[in-house]
Amino acid sequence: MVRTTSSWFDSFPHVTELMALGARSRVWVPGPATSTMNLFAAVHAAVVGAEVADTPAGATHAVLTPAVLGRALARGTTVDGLHLVVAGDRLGRDLHDAALAAGAMRVSHYYGAAELSFVAWGGHAEDLRPFPGVEVDCATGEVWVRSRYVLLRYDGPAGPLARRGDGFVTVGDRGRLGDGRLRVLGRGTETVVTAGATVLVSDVETALEAGTGIRPVVLGLPHPDLGEVVCAVVTSDDVLPALRAAARHVLDAAQRPRVWSVVAAPPLTAAGKVDRAALREVVLRDRDLGVRRRTVGA
Repeated sequence: MVRTTSSWFDSFPHVTELMALGARSRVWVPGPATSTMNLFAAVHAAVVGAEVADTPAGATHAVLTPAVLGRALARGTTVDGLHLVVAGDRLGRDLHDAALAAGAMRVSHYYGAAELSFVAWGGHAEDLRPFPGVEVDCATGEVWVRSRYVLLRYDGPAGPLARRGDGFVTVGDRGRLGDGRLRVLGRGTETVVTAGATVLVSDVETALEAGTGIRPVVLGLPHPDLGEVVCAVVTSDDVLPALRAAARHVLDAAQRPRVWSVVAAPPLTAAGKVDRAALREVVLRDRDLGVRRRTVGA
């Protein structure tokens, strides 16, 4: 749990303008209120006099994660005329474009954290620019943020937040800043140790996405001789040839997935993000749990 300053509310005017939100708006928030993203959306709607809708029918806006958006599009959920605000994980250009092709009026994406509040805003993960009033420093390869929106202290056990003497804080996400755009590469703590080599999951996911436009979920699976092997999970067989070809060209030998799995509907956390631990169990069981195909070898 995080205790923040009243400046958290100071972001409302900027978010209101970016979302074009008003008293006549209806905001569909399909995720649970326990998620900071959804809680903010509901409180923000209340402040401007907008209605929070239970379904997308008649809504003007929606706030959801990329995983929930992908499932909604796959089910044929109508997004006609909606301004979709997507956060909680990286929104790739392909999913952004698919939402627009399905009739969404506009798709916005932002990066932030419970401890940091809003950090960057744009159309998708390759188009993020620092949020108004937020300074971003990625000189060390880690995303450091200074703004009036960051927390004062934790109300309970300490979390991942670290501070610098100049007022910048970080939650450990890695990133790059160039041409005014922030590219978030993911938390640098998720690793796979295979044959003595330590592989950063976010490095593999980012490299494959850069080469193909498709971002798999990368996991470590146990191996009797190597300790672990790298596994890449996607939702469709169709993308496997491009990903496997890219892996041979853009990844080091230790980074290349030795297991490729197709899970049509990866399990999600209550907050609407991919549940990596549960997905790992699905791949390990490899039975009638949505795993249509599994191949071994680069």
